[in-house]
Amino acid sequence: MNMKQALADTIKDFHLPRYAELPDDGLYLKQAETYINRILAPLGMMEITTSMIRNYVKQDIVENPVQKLYRRDQIGYLICITVLKHAATLDCIQQMLTWQRTIYSSEMAYNYFCEELENVLFYLFGLKEIAEDVGTTSSVEKEMFRSAITAVCNMVYLNVCYRTVQS
Repeated sequence: MNMKQALADTIKDFHLPRYAELPDDGLYLKQAETYINRILAPLGMMEITTSMIRNYVKQDIVENPVQKLYRRDQIGYLICITVLKHAATLDCIQQMLTWQRTIYSSEMAYNYFCEELENVLFYLFGLKEIAEDVGTTSSVEKEMFRSAITAVCNMVYLNVCYRTVQS
């Protein structure tokens, strides 16, 4: 198997659950940590801890859990933060998420994030010919969001290349 095929094989089955697929019956703190880490494990470099989750709630980046349960909106935001923190500061991420919240529903914003991440990843790993335009609007804020996602995807690609060459 050639290097390009080996790289493509590492990511070809990657799928972020869309908003409707996220658990909405509520997850306790440790369950939320485990769920998010399992989803992001194929990317090989992203993890969240219970301390980080508490910190994001304390900083008002993520809403407080209701009866200690994290629901769909909060889990979606935690997934976005966990990914984006590799390319942007928490202040920048918070601002990007605030822009998203003022323009789009949580469902639309989160699904856009998932589609854009998979779009760029699949392009970088040679599973797509081009990185398509995702979404229908155009703005500086959208370009900033896409740039952060692209930066993260490039880091994932670089780390996978490195691990592949080392093995």
